[in-house]
Amino acid sequence: MKKPTLKGIACEVVAGVGQEVRRMQDDQFQNDQEMNVTEHLGELRKRLIWTFVIFVAFFIGGFVFIDEIYAFFERGLDEELTILGPFDILWVYVMLASLIAIAGTLPFFCLQVWFFVRPALTPKEQKVSLSYIPAVFLLFIGGLAFGYFLIQPLIFDFLLSLGEGKFNVSFTVDKYFKFLMRITLPFAVFFEIPIIVMFLTSMGIVSPAFLRRVRKYAYFILIIVGTMISPPDFILQLVVAFPLIVLYEVSIFLSSVVERRRRRKIDEYDENDDDDDDQDDEEDSLYSE
Repeated sequence: MKKPTLKGIACEVVAGVGQEVRRMQDDQFQNDQEMNVTEHLGELRKRLIWTFVIFVAFFIGGFVFIDEIYAFFERGLDEELTILGPFDILWVYVMLASLIAIAGTLPFFCLQVWFFVRPALTPKEQKVSLSYIPAVFLLFIGGLAFGYFLIQPLIFDFLLSLGEGKFNVSFTVDKYFKFLMRITLPFAVFFEIPIIVMFLTSMGIVSPAFLRRVRKYAYFILIIVGTMISPPDFILQLVVAFPLIVLYEVSIFLSSVVERRRRRKIDEYDENDDDDDDQDDEEDSLYSE
């Protein structure tokens, strides 16, 4: 049996120490990952709690001013709304307060999302993404206003004209406000399409070429959505679908603008990188000489 030498013992000791160090590094890396996940979950929890608090605050504010809000949406009606049960009143109040809370909480929610993802963004990306937040809120309010002041009267008057002189018209609170929400809320969502497309384009997920390539399918889907929102009248369906198509074309235009800026930045970065490589090559050649 061969006796162990001093060199062999030293090699075994070094190998054992190396394995122990790697094991400790692996444990440390795993602990860091667990801490990062825990910290991210804690941060997400904090952001969601703050958003919920703001939502509740706006919801309570909506209940405080519920009479003014109800009078605003009821204006223009020739008849008084009727109720079929006591819960109808509560349902309408909760729905109106929720609408106010969603609209008021939307920019704060977007800001909390921005705070959550900010550490993963570059300073320039932070600045650009932060500028989207006011646009999200304004487009949401613009969509609500467009649906309520322009589209809703057209559809409402058309539906009433179908039964003019034939029926005794009476509206319940439940049916009337469901009708309002069905007309206005989809436009509030659709008005967000341009800003969503701009954001996805800046991230490299969507391109103007892709949007142009699927244009005919997008038109088809938007026309179907228009028919679902509007009554079965061809003219009204076109009137409802036309703004959606315009929004899609605006999205393509804005996507092209963002894409050009993104390509310009990439080209500038590549040029600077090439210049750095050339400078390094020159320094290496000087040192070699």
